[in-house]
Amino acid sequence: MIQEIYPHTFNNAYKNYTVDNDDTVFVFKDEKVLIRYEDNKIIFPLFKELNNIKECIYLFSIDDTRYFIDLNAQSYNDSFSFVPMKDTRTFNLETNTEIFAIYSAYHLWKWYCANKYCGACKEEMIHDSRERALRCPKCNNVVYPRINPAVIIGVTNKDKIILTRYRVGYKLNALVAGFTEFGETLEQTVEREVMEEVGLKVKNIRYYKSQPWGVAQDILAGFFCEVDGDDTIHVDETELKSALWVKREDIELQDNNYSLTNEMMRMFKENKI
Repeated sequence: MIQEIYPHTFNNAYKNYTVDNDDTVFVFKDEKVLIRYEDNKIIFPLFKELNNIKECIYLFSIDDTRYFIDLNAQSYNDSFSFVPMKDTRTFNLETNTEIFAIYSAYHLWKWYCANKYCGACKEEMIHDSRERALRCPKCNNVVYPRINPAVIIGVTNKDKIILTRYRVGYKLNALVAGFTEFGETLEQTVEREVMEEVGLKVKNIRYYKSQPWGVAQDILAGFFCEVDGDDTIHVDETELKSALWVKREDIELQDNNYSLTNEMMRMFKENKI
């Protein structure tokens, strides 16, 4: 999955570092990231290759490489270009490291951009010097990075699993999925989302694995469960284009191995679940 970058080590501890010339700097604009793709690698700009940076914030480190973000994106070296985020997942890369770094940086960029002003008193927020937080200097309101809990659900019926296709957006096979609502456990989210999307009751809900998914600011929790009673699917056509029972051997996987969804489909296809 996207976060599997071994033998490299991801360190997200907050540090109030000052950027150096050879530090890596992310620049985002809309849904695009400033990079160069060559020799099966994604190359990010260094601080010394960018111009007119007014606000450069430390994000995280991978091994000894420090990653920062430029929140202004006003000027850059023309050897780099803005590439749509979705296109980076189609690159033939040697490791997951660059993709994971992009998604993690994008997660924080979205949070910084959405919280420039205090939601309580409208004062401009400042960066806390001790932790990853934005603080209002007027009313002391503190905002931490947003993380949206969501579930990915493998609904099974003996040797079959439900595969879905979204009505808009992602075009390949997926699983039943959805966000956790207030007051819910993750298991209750599983029950509700399956009922809402495909009209089925489920039993034997069991946790599989989790995954950060920075492009949507999510933390995904994967679960498998079994249909309970009638297995007739009733598709929520406002959200899904289709939902079908598919046998193990007929499962068509996604184009890459980045997602928890694809790993769960593969595990079922290979009869490991």
